[in-house]
Amino acid sequence: MSRQASPLLHDYKPSAARKPAKSKAFQWFAVGLGIPLIGIALISGLGTNDPRPMAPETPAMVAADTAVLTVDELDAAEITRNAVEPEIAVEPEPVFDRLSLTVGRGDTMEGLFRRNDLDIGHLMAIAQLDEARQRFRRLKPGDVFEVTHDAGKIVSLYSKLDLTNSLRIERQDDGFVAQIIERPVEVRKRHAYGVIESSLFESAAQAGLSDRTIMNIAGIFAWDVDFILDIRSGDNYYVQYEEIWQDGEFVTDGEIIAAEFNNNGRQIRAIRFKDKNDVTDYFTPEGDSVRKAFIRAPVDFTRISSNFNPNRRHPILNTIRAHRGVDYAAPRGTPIKAAGDGKVIFHGTKSGYGKVVILQHGGNITTLYAHMSSFAAKARLGSRVRQGQTIGYVGMTGLATANHLHYEYRLNGVHRNPRTVSLPDAEPIKSEYRQQFLAEAAPILEELEQFKSTRVASIAFSAQ
Repeated sequence: MSRQASPLLHDYKPSAARKPAKSKAFQWFAVGLGIPLIGIALISGLGTNDPRPMAPETPAMVAADTAVLTVDELDAAEITRNAVEPEIAVEPEPVFDRLSLTVGRGDTMEGLFRRNDLDIGHLMAIAQLDEARQRFRRLKPGDVFEVTHDAGKIVSLYSKLDLTNSLRIERQDDGFVAQIIERPVEVRKRHAYGVIESSLFESAAQAGLSDRTIMNIAGIFAWDVDFILDIRSGDNYYVQYEEIWQDGEFVTDGEIIAAEFNNNGRQIRAIRFKDKNDVTDYFTPEGDSVRKAFIRAPVDFTRISSNFNPNRRHPILNTIRAHRGVDYAAPRGTPIKAAGDGKVIFHGTKSGYGKVVILQHGGNITTLYAHMSSFAAKARLGSRVRQGQTIGYVGMTGLATANHLHYEYRLNGVHRNPRTVSLPDAEPIKSEYRQQFLAEAAPILEELEQFKSTRVASIAFSAQ
């Protein structure tokens, strides 16, 4: 029996299995879980110290990370990345005690160490070093030693030797080591000008010159100018000199480079020159020595108490007795200088002269120095002395009423007035140095003239 075909097709074969469709609820759950995980990964990446640039992540990469990292693994990675390396402990520099030892009269290094509870054993070890031994032998009042120590144990010792050198001693593992340290200085040129109203010393002090520089000026012109008796009001001078600086600070005045003194219508100029043996002397612009073979006054005196006078009445004997020398009043102990190069031919006591030294010079000239309080050690009988060298000290031995130097000048055995006798010149500059001196003197004189012109212009401007 035939049946009418059904409009619905029926297929009784089993169809291929299909994946069950995910519900929308599950999809929203996955999205909700993925976003926090992505945020954790991004925060972790920002916290890393890895300097390498990060490659941009694709959604597939993020999905892969999200799928394989657990929360515990993310926390462990975060801790590792943020871990701080432990700091290496640095030992602090040791702190030592410091003190200054100033040498006083009669002090020794051992005494200074004992008074300050410093290790004497260390002092003995330091004294074995040649540099230290030489320094300790030349101690003088005012010397300073900078000491660094640890409970009395010497760490280092420092002392200035002179203007340009210092001694430094340091303790090392195998003992003490000494080192001479150079202290470089800077030499600066300075100019000064002054007009004398009463004395060179007052004028120069007003011009800002130190006592040392003033004495140097007086010493350079001592053969031509008696700064007690020869100067006149209105005399003036120009000087170019050196200043010594160290570490940006002024230390002291140096030598005079050039000077000009205008005295009662006379112009006297002096220029410094140093030869290959470092011997310094002063010459005129033409190369003649500003020195004479003799100096007028062989002592720094306060006044002339008695002049050369063949008819003088003796103050003690009260009789007419020629005074064949000049008496220079000065405080007891003032150094007496040799008037010129010579040989000591008498050293002792001579009747009314008291303690006396007599020098023999060239040209059959002798000089006598009397009433000394004591003799200088180097002025022994038969010894040779240089001009300006100390031969004794002012006193009042013999027939004298006050401390003074009695000075005599004899030519061929005849007394001459030391203040007026014509003194022989010293030797001019040696021929081997003459051209060098003239070449060096030219720019110095030019600088001096420029300074003078500036001063004259300044004075003229101020007068307007």
